[in-house]
Amino acid sequence: MSPQEIADAAKAHAPGVGLATVYRTLRRLSEEGWLVAIDLPGESARYELAGKKHHHHFRCVACGGVFELAGCPTTPLEGLLPRGFQLAGHDILLYGRCDACSACPT
Repeated sequence: MSPQEIADAAKAHAPGVGLATVYRTLRRLSEEGWLVAIDLPGESARYELAGKKHHHHFRCVACGGVFELAGCPTTPLEGLLPRGFQLAGHDILLYGRCDACSACPT
């Protein structure tokens, strides 16, 4: 979730919660290891619970939603590297239209 999505959801239960409080809380929960930041190109960090298995994300270009994808590609990524390079990790972001937005005419 984005900080703004979290603030909007929190206001339903505690109307006085401000965005600054959300940012402070996110920083603290990240420092304590409860949350991890997910960096997506062109937008502020989103946050999810720490401790999940390795996974990737799908971003809907229509509604802006971000969805978790289970697992990882089966093709060895090392095959994409130039000779002599060593892979230390990877992040994959797929994008397109989610199921709900695909059902709507463009």
